[in-house]
Amino acid sequence: MSVRHKVGTIAGTMAVSLAFFSGTASAHSLSFNQKTSAYVATFIGTAPYVYGGSSPSTGFDCSGLAQYVYGNYGESIPRTAEDQFLHFRRESRSAAWGGDLVFFHVDSDPNSYVYHVGIYEGSNHMVSATDPASGITWQTIWSPDVTFGTITH
Repeated sequence: MSVRHKVGTIAGTMAVSLAFFSGTASAHSLSFNQKTSAYVATFIGTAPYVYGGSSPSTGFDCSGLAQYVYGNYGESIPRTAEDQFLHFRRESRSAAWGGDLVFFHVDSDPNSYVYHVGIYEGSNHMVSATDPASGITWQTIWSPDVTFGTITH
């Protein structure tokens, strides 16, 4: 039986699930989205923000974080937020799962330029790299000008 979720799960719960299930025989397996949702949360407060950054040792920017997390689970995605937006299938907010990407547009046109990306955690929250002062943070989605994207469902 596969454990699947819609709209995501709080990262702390996922981290506990990962700790519990890793290394044990279980009929349950975590989905790609559940793994990415939990894994990105491990960088909160531990990796710095660096413009153009794409590794935990040197730091991340928003799209570098998404690329690194997805790559950790075998999915190669483009480097920039705009290119990631073009690569992903668009989905509605109500269809988004934790682990999908949240794309921030310059205006209300859903086809407008994407300037920021985060990894959705469900319930209008995400994890992203925003600026040098904040680093990697858990955030409420602050703009109405977003779209959601998936490569898994």
